[in-house]
Amino acid sequence: MDQYIGRLLDNRYEILEMIGSGGMAVVYKARCHRLNRLVAIKILKDEFAMDEEFRRRFHAEGEAVAMLSHPNIVQVYDVSSSDSANYIVMELIDGISLKQYMEKKGVLNWKETLHFSMQICKGLEHAHSRGIVHRDIKPHNVMVLKNGSVKVMDFGIARVMNKSNTLTKEALGSVHYISPEQAKGGHTDNRSDLYSLGVVMYEMMTGRPPYDGESAVAVAIQHINGGAPLPSTLNPNIPKGMEQIIMKAMALDVRDRYVSATEMLQDMEEFRKNPAIVFDHKFLMDDATRAIPSESQHRPQTTAEKKVQAKTGVRPTSDTARLRQSQERRKTGTVPTVRTAPAVSTRETDSIRRAQQRRKAEIRKKEEERSRVATTAIVICSAVAVIAIVIFLVALFNGVLLDRERDYVEVPYLEGERYDENFAATYSDFNIRLMPQQYHDTYEEGQIISQQPAGGEKVQRGTDLWITVSMGPEPETKTMDDFAGASAEDASALLTNQGFHPLTKNEASDTVEKGLVIRTDPAAGADVKEGQTVYLYVSSGPAVVTATMPEVVGKDLELVKELMTQLGFQNVRYDPMESQKPKNEVIYQSVSKDTELDVTSEVIIQYSEGPAETQPPETTESTQDKEITITYPVDVPDRQVEYRLEVYLKGSTEVLTSKLVPPGTTRTYVDLTGSGTMEFDLYVDGAFLRTQTVEFTEESGDE
Repeated sequence: MDQYIGRLLDNRYEILEMIGSGGMAVVYKARCHRLNRLVAIKILKDEFAMDEEFRRRFHAEGEAVAMLSHPNIVQVYDVSSSDSANYIVMELIDGISLKQYMEKKGVLNWKETLHFSMQICKGLEHAHSRGIVHRDIKPHNVMVLKNGSVKVMDFGIARVMNKSNTLTKEALGSVHYISPEQAKGGHTDNRSDLYSLGVVMYEMMTGRPPYDGESAVAVAIQHINGGAPLPSTLNPNIPKGMEQIIMKAMALDVRDRYVSATEMLQDMEEFRKNPAIVFDHKFLMDDATRAIPSESQHRPQTTAEKKVQAKTGVRPTSDTARLRQSQERRKTGTVPTVRTAPAVSTRETDSIRRAQQRRKAEIRKKEEERSRVATTAIVICSAVAVIAIVIFLVALFNGVLLDRERDYVEVPYLEGERYDENFAATYSDFNIRLMPQQYHDTYEEGQIISQQPAGGEKVQRGTDLWITVSMGPEPETKTMDDFAGASAEDASALLTNQGFHPLTKNEASDTVEKGLVIRTDPAAGADVKEGQTVYLYVSSGPAVVTATMPEVVGKDLELVKELMTQLGFQNVRYDPMESQKPKNEVIYQSVSKDTELDVTSEVIIQYSEGPAETQPPETTESTQDKEITITYPVDVPDRQVEYRLEVYLKGSTEVLTSKLVPPGTTRTYVDLTGSGTMEFDLYVDGAFLRTQTVEFTEESGDE
């Protein structure tokens, strides 16, 4: 069993399963317990994790790449480098690699190639703008999502993984896409990525990379030497403009490539707008990765000359070349400069003259022969031209001009077929377009009703193919029932049984009881169809109106009544109480100030009736004679908070005694002074409690 599966890395990432393996690392599916999401984790293999320098660079590169944020780049969430594991946490992609996609489909058409390439190039443009070069662009590092978009992964990691320039077996997967400067171990920059992108485009359009060999070294040498065949020699359907973009990206000399991904994107966009465009990019036909020399340079004429000039840049001077130079001098009347020879005898002069005459005769004879050959060649060329014109006209009238028959395909018969998410990929020769769906009594939901162009017609590859998909038989029309007043549960069950999809929405109502249906949408009596969504508006009861309770204790009663009415309180009870406070002064409120409450809630407000009129207590000789102080027990309310108890002589405004009563107390004791029988008023926090009658005897304090 894999050593990492089931482990919890950094007390956060739980490894669930392995989803891929490469030469440098293994990729696992994991769950992040901190954010509760699935992620992909790439863990370095042990042989690389043991290298301290490698680990340091791996961590630094990972942190740099984590700063990238682009829709065409796989997001890096986290990087960790420790003794237990060295890993990178990335977003989990639901898709396949571009390599798998190419193996499945074979040669891609130019529209798909352009679609994928522009997205890859946009990702590179973003990374290059942040100073990050990928250095390992290949189909294996590009993920294709279900919606057709692509994401480039392993940004920046390639530079770490290519710490050694040795082309080992593990490098074989990348060497097919490596730039010449990388193969030579030289300096690499953003143009190296563009070269690799050009190779990927080459493979998408031809079904094979430009160079192949039995070993990684053999392939790398081919990249260094150049000479890849033009893609059109392998796939004649490649547009000229697309081929030029690929070849410019793959130029052997970095100075001949695109300067930046932005410049390459501009050409791609121009080609997208006009697929017939031909750019001003020039390359040798025998070596598509070399730039054409200027007119002042000599064009090689023979294979040997081509090889020598390609390697040395110097044109070899052959006998044939020297002969051409001699002829050019004769035509222009120039002669080479010669050294002055010593005088010769008359016999020698005659001999030289006769030799010159013989040479002139031979030259005239050769010129006459060349003239006859030229005349014959002109006649033959004229005949060939006439034949070519005839073939051209025949091809034109038979619809196969310049072998364009290959660009035409027969439209398939699609009526009755089922449309699904893979439909467009199945018919990749056409641009599938959808008309609005329609109900149909014969075709089931998802089946194709009609198409345009019709099946059997021959159209150009990439033509728009319009199809109409059935929604199945049209549902039967019904009349909406009146569910007003019914319970939400009953109405929902009835609608479901009738074939509708009920959805409940709450709505306040002062007239409809809570939990009952107020109305429906569509309304009662409207025409509805089976499968339609019906909204049930259910009463949540009267709308709740709240207000904040003010502080009213100590205020005049009439002022308080007016204030409570203005605030909207509807259930206020005003109770008069005996009190030593001035008449109509509020002495108690049942709801504390600043409390938010429903305006229909009960609020109790107590106000003072004013001091009661009392008669002076009758005195007896015995009470006048003897006044005593006793400790008298008083029963008090059991409250959860501390409060103050005050004792007044009945009819008096002077406090005789005052004390704090602890929470939970039901009886307390107060010291009272008097004689005979006396009455005292008890107040709790300023509110009247009761009148207490006290007998002043020696035994009163013992009760």
